Amino acid sequence: MSSRYTTSFVGMSLSSWAKPSVLPRNRIKASVKQPEYRASPSPALIALIRRLTTLAPRSRSSPSPSPSARPRDAHRRAQRSKRGSVSKRPVDLTHIDWSTSYAAGESSSASHSESDDDDSETEELRGRIAHEPAAGSDNLWSAYELSVLLAATVVYIVYTYGSVGETATRPATGQGVKSADKFGFIWIPSRESNDDGILTALLLGPLIAASLLCASFGGDGLPARWAIEAPFRLAKLSPQDALLRGRYTLLSLSTLTSGILLVHVCASRWLEDRSRLGASATENGPGQYATMVGPSDGERRSVPRSEGVRSVYFILFTLCVTVGFLAVRAGMELFELGFWQHLDPVEITISAVFYQLTLYGALRMAHRGLTLGELGFVCFGGAALFSEFLRFTTARLWSKTTPGFLTFRLPTPILVLQMALVGGPFLAGALMAPFLVLSRHAAKTPVRRRRRLSPAEALQARRRLAAAFYIGVALVVVGPIGLWVWWCLGKRNPWMWVLRWIVSRNRRLALLAYWATLGGLSVAGWTRQLARSRRGAVLAMGMGVNMTGGTANSDSDGATQDGSARSALIAASGELFDRAPTLRLNARRKFFHALVVFMFPAFTHLAFSTAFALFVFAEYIRYFAIYPLGAAVHRFMSEFIDTKDGGTAILSHFYLLTGCAGALWLEGSSPLLEYTGLLVLGVGDAVASIVGKRIGRHLWSPTTPKTLEGSMAFIISVVASALVLRLCGLAEPFSIYKYSAAVVLASILEALSDQNDNLTLPLYTWSILVLGKVS
Repeated sequence: MSSRYTTSFVGMSLSSWAKPSVLPRNRIKASVKQPEYRASPSPALIALIRRLTTLAPRSRSSPSPSPSARPRDAHRRAQRSKRGSVSKRPVDLTHIDWSTSYAAGESSSASHSESDDDDSETEELRGRIAHEPAAGSDNLWSAYELSVLLAATVVYIVYTYGSVGETATRPATGQGVKSADKFGFIWIPSRESNDDGILTALLLGPLIAASLLCASFGGDGLPARWAIEAPFRLAKLSPQDALLRGRYTLLSLSTLTSGILLVHVCASRWLEDRSRLGASATENGPGQYATMVGPSDGERRSVPRSEGVRSVYFILFTLCVTVGFLAVRAGMELFELGFWQHLDPVEITISAVFYQLTLYGALRMAHRGLTLGELGFVCFGGAALFSEFLRFTTARLWSKTTPGFLTFRLPTPILVLQMALVGGPFLAGALMAPFLVLSRHAAKTPVRRRRRLSPAEALQARRRLAAAFYIGVALVVVGPIGLWVWWCLGKRNPWMWVLRWIVSRNRRLALLAYWATLGGLSVAGWTRQLARSRRGAVLAMGMGVNMTGGTANSDSDGATQDGSARSALIAASGELFDRAPTLRLNARRKFFHALVVFMFPAFTHLAFSTAFALFVFAEYIRYFAIYPLGAAVHRFMSEFIDTKDGGTAILSHFYLLTGCAGALWLEGSSPLLEYTGLLVLGVGDAVASIVGKRIGRHLWSPTTPKTLEGSMAFIISVVASALVLRLCGLAEPFSIYKYSAAVVLASILEALSDQNDNLTLPLYTWSILVLGKVS
């Protein structure tokens, strides 16, 4: 799908569901006036802006307003004092204990007030998360950030696909360029697809960040049944106030990373166009335009072939972009504008450099395995997790001077373990990089080129490299990662904490055994299935060779016919022994989509994070051919890849896990929202694929294989499953009309976008459900 087909769709989804708050007006003090709109930021985000400015959760511990908002606040305070509308002394929220004990699914009444006169108002504040609205400058500037980003995205789409962009890039001869040449990219070629995913890369991250910010207005972030310890807190800010400030920062971080990505895309396009024109003038004479993406090796013309030179150029450009955004931030502060006011210069520098280095690392490690949309969204998630790690660590180091744990989710032990389980494998891989590279080089080197080593010696060398890798990983896990978790948990042993938490309830032990049994049976069954599939292919090839030999040589009277008869007999016996038919690639992949319905709903945050860590180490073993499991893992995973796994790394299982776990990792308070990934992927996507391939006749567009019949099956199956959850008491009451409309929008995205829907579709659906206040 071309990016221009999704511009109106994204705007429609935002404007349809980002409605103003439905909080009753009697919950807002009459003395506080809502901010007036003097300018409309953007039609696509105007509803979301209205909601943000209506729900302005500001307390005395909230972020201080920008300098431009202070005169307006002083004027309003003067007007209130004249009217005499304020009759009570305001409550200091810093003295309210918002920490909640989830050990038995009940809230702990630990809130205290300094004055007995304010007890009733304190109790009212404890009962809700939406604080008293104030001037709303924080929400107003956040809405302006989203508006500017959306406007820049629209300008890019219009310039790239409109007549202006074609006139600017088309040479004087009038020879046009292919539509694929208009796709955005970042220096190195991405995975080939019908959609570059520029809208996903630029808008999905801010959409999720805005949804998290809106969700913090109406819930405490964790369901009561989680049975986990109370969030960590510092004296100055309550956990909920710190969470609110952290999510403001996440929204600013999302717009910052999207702006950086847009700069890289524009710079890559400009430099590539200049390289094409220069190469064409040299080869074909002046005035000619090269329509090839790059030279014969498939790389970009503008990118040097040398890895060292390319890395140096990228680092220099990274530093230039970072300095440029720091200058923009300084200019905003100089002119008293509140853009990125929640990001200090140090955090902008660290986040910008880390995000850009993550872009380059993902492009190199997963070469031609990611589209631009998948690349931008994955790297934004990595930058957000890294920023969350830095904020938690600095709060622990300087607890006396830090106002609170300004993380993007409540700072519970589960969050600490997730940061270790998701980020730890990448740290281990970076530290063990020399052994990984040597292991892959040894596995790829043919035997005839190993002049100095015999086969036995080469095998022994691979064993030593594998042993060094396994021992190094164990030391990293026990050493820096384990010590960091131990320190964050208050000097408690993380292994014993997890063990006690698991055995504290018999249900968890039963679910853990269920997970292990189901996972083991599924892997064993598919290993047998794949072995039969390969055996059938080998037998078919053997029969073909024998029959071909018998046909070509008519004088052979015994050996060829006997061989063919023996092959047919073996094939018949194999069929009698294994009557179950082998399944096609689509059935193999959708089997795990169905399996996830039965495996994952019973597990919590920790199980998803542990599975993600195991997947990362399994990919290390497969890609770098770590002895002795590398070959076996590679053969098993190769049976499930399709055209979207054409790169060096196999990412489908990561996408499936992240899509199913995303709604749970975002820690919403709604049980219905927790099932979003499971319903969308485990039920909707699997049913849509089966129905679309069997009875689908009407395609959405010529550039996509998705059918209208499959989309209808997706909508019906997801909505019906949600109703079943409601009838069984597993989900709260919700609006069936709003939920159905959200699923319709998700089905349109699934049908028209060529991005990996296992990654983007559940998180997009979750955001629409949150903004639409479905439950």
